[in-house]
Amino acid sequence: MLPLPDVTKNLLIINVLMFLAQLAIPQVTEYLSIYSPVYSDKFQPYQLVTYMFLHSPYSLMHIFFNMFALYSFGRDLEYSLGAKKFLLLYLFAGLAAIGLHLLVQHIEMSQWVNQDGLAQVQADAKKPTLGASGSVYGLLAAFGMLYPNRMIMLLIPPIPLKAKYFVLIFGALELFLGFEGSSKGVAHFAHVGGAVFAALLILWWRKQGERF
Repeated sequence: MLPLPDVTKNLLIINVLMFLAQLAIPQVTEYLSIYSPVYSDKFQPYQLVTYMFLHSPYSLMHIFFNMFALYSFGRDLEYSLGAKKFLLLYLFAGLAAIGLHLLVQHIEMSQWVNQDGLAQVQADAKKPTLGASGSVYGLLAAFGMLYPNRMIMLLIPPIPLKAKYFVLIFGALELFLGFEGSSKGVAHFAHVGGAVFAALLILWWRKQGERF
């Protein structure tokens, strides 16, 4: 097996170190998570980047699954794309993810004006958003496009599935859950945003004649 490439390795290290910092210093989560809407007094522009290197300090599963996906898919993607393109994909998928999340929250708040549900929507918007999931879904989408027939062994349930079907199923599920709206506390549209951006970026690079 090829050694873990530098960008993937460094992203894993940064995420784990930030998680340990969150456990040791609770204020890290407060100041570096992103808050919405963008006109709230807690929102800061730097949070658009820092949020994607944080994870819930109350759930080991949050960071475990994201880092497991980064480790599993990042290796092949970085070797295929090169370090620079891989890092761009990761970071901009995270930015696209939070961009769509903030847009959806803004639309929801606009629709609830003068209705009883406005208070609940505003309360949800004030909760911090954090996690590498948007970037990770971008990696999943890119992997499915570059290695569509590669077999992936799911964890739950433990069955093999081609990458292209894996991405389509998870993408459709996130889109459904986003519109269905019952999974409070999960930024489903952020996952969709990261995946869609990554797919478009791969298509753009291919159009420019890039070979992976």
